[in-house]
Amino acid sequence: MSQIIWIARHANRLDFVNPEWFLTAERRYDPPLSDDGIVQAQQLANRLKKENISHIFASPFLRTVQTAAIIASVLDLSIKLETGLSEWLNPDWMTEEPRKLSTRKLAQFYPQIDISYTSQIAANYPETREKMRQRSAQTARCLAREYSPQDILLVGHGASVLGAAMGLVGDIAIAEVKASLCSLVKVVRQEPKWLLELKGDTSHLTEVEQVVRFN
Repeated sequence: MSQIIWIARHANRLDFVNPEWFLTAERRYDPPLSDDGIVQAQQLANRLKKENISHIFASPFLRTVQTAAIIASVLDLSIKLETGLSEWLNPDWMTEEPRKLSTRKLAQFYPQIDISYTSQIAANYPETREKMRQRSAQTARCLAREYSPQDILLVGHGASVLGAAMGLVGDIAIAEVKASLCSLVKVVRQEPKWLLELKGDTSHLTEVEQVVRFN
């Protein structure tokens, strides 16, 4: 049996481009994409257009939803919001539990969201690196099993992209996967194991976008 799990990190975010945004933001830990991030997400969507993806799952943070929505429009698919793919809820980064828009509110802006979907795995603030990796790894395994043998796309954050990859291929992902902005990981099931075929590809980005992806 063969199955492909694609794992993508969101595109560039507004507070990376304009750090002052954070000072007055209503939801300061939930920034949107920057203008160049929208371009990056479109380039990622074009890269995935030729693939046989059947389902898209995204972290419920705005930047991942926006990235997934651009891809979903090109692939003509819905988006399932999966809390297990959330950002690392690290108290050293976040002084409080991050505020996010509700699923129904997000669906008003992004009608591709499937409001009937129930998230499989919870993410609880605060959490350690180990807890974050455990829940994102569990999420990847759960979704791969639940939707097998269909190919699926997971849209997450740097930390949860790495954790999801670890859930499939093991600790080798720590050294191999480069989860830079708008990067793409490809994991292929070839029984009895998973093989890492793309380790953080960004070749879909233009030369200009390649420069900013590390910020």
